Amino acid sequence: MSAPWYRQQHAVYRSWRFAAITGGVKIVTDGNFPSTREEFVPNSTLDITTETCPMTFVRVRLALDRLSPGALLEVLMKGDEPRRNVPRTAAEQGHAVLAQEDRADGVTRLLLRRKD
Repeated sequence: MSAPWYRQQHAVYRSWRFAAITGGVKIVTDGNFPSTREEFVPNSTLDITTETCPMTFVRVRLALDRLSPGALLEVLMKGDEPRRNVPRTAAEQGHAVLAQEDRADGVTRLLLRRKD
């Protein structure tokens, strides 16, 4: 059986473990957030740490709509609700959730790839 598409295209995924979260997939890295690697430098960064639901995903969706297909968006967010809902909703709309990292300061970094 061949490897999934993401393992075939990006060698960086080989060291990653996957863990299921409510309504989507969370990628747990080996400690290196993908944006530190050259091939995962985001095209845009969006800070929604001061936003409340439902505006959290509205801002993310508007930012994704401004990007070209395949572009990367880094999202900085705070709180449990956006941490659960933003990646789930992005995946439901066809965007790829590449990574999610919870930092010590309470901010969650999310890396999304806009759908083609």
